[in-house]
Amino acid sequence: MALIKEKRLLRAPDVFYFRIEAPLISKKARPGQFVIVRLHDKGERIPLSLADIDADGGTISLIVMAVGKTTAEFTAMQPGQDVLDLCGPLGNPTEIEKAGKVVLVGGGFGTAPLYPIAKAFKNAGSEVVTVMGARSKDLLIYEKEMLSVCDRVLVATDDGSKGIKGLVTNALKAELEQAPADLVIAIGPVVMMRAVAETTRPLGTKTVVSLNPIMVDGTGMCGGCRVTVGGETRFACTDGPEFDGHLVDWDVLMNRQRKYIPEQKHSFEQWKTKHAGVVCE
Repeated sequence: MALIKEKRLLRAPDVFYFRIEAPLISKKARPGQFVIVRLHDKGERIPLSLADIDADGGTISLIVMAVGKTTAEFTAMQPGQDVLDLCGPLGNPTEIEKAGKVVLVGGGFGTAPLYPIAKAFKNAGSEVVTVMGARSKDLLIYEKEMLSVCDRVLVATDDGSKGIKGLVTNALKAELEQAPADLVIAIGPVVMMRAVAETTRPLGTKTVVSLNPIMVDGTGMCGGCRVTVGGETRFACTDGPEFDGHLVDWDVLMNRQRKYIPEQKHSFEQWKTKHAGVVCE
């Protein structure tokens, strides 16, 4: 069991920050890794990226957006309650080494797992620039956190309510044209990561993406998280979650992500009907 130490609303109404007691995991976890969470004995297992790691305090931080049954159940939990299973750290950590310039691209709540990565690259002596995007300023998260560890933070919103008006790739392209980067790392929706990879491809900029496909055990046994990279089948849980964005078969990934949408919607609707009136605060 893992005790929920802290919970706060990051973005109304459905994105929450959780700090969870995990002394063993926090001592071994590295930026870029994830955990598998099971809330109760009848619950499914879901992967969640690490948004922060506090080895001294014995905790890890997770960002949870209520988009389905299990994430909605999670966001209804409160400090003092226990998560039944917390397995990790899983996946391979981000390769951190000093680089002249690293550009981190975050879409929506995908910016959160970039925070420990940004801290690590900055501590390694790199120039770190973050480009974060959302549909509007109200949907941005982790801007203050990224400002605290990055040399610069650029914001792009689809509606122009904050920062550059347009897609995050518009801001990325302008940044790279102004000063090339040694490395680009993108985390966010699949369509955004694909667009980032296509933006950097003509420039030959090394581009790493963090993939979060459907996953069950997180240890390479079920094969549910298989992706195609460079024409080969890879498992996101054990070979990733980070891959060369220029080698990912994005069509295969997007097709697999859509495979269980009807079942997911049905499960979520059943849960909402049964738990009508539950407030996540």
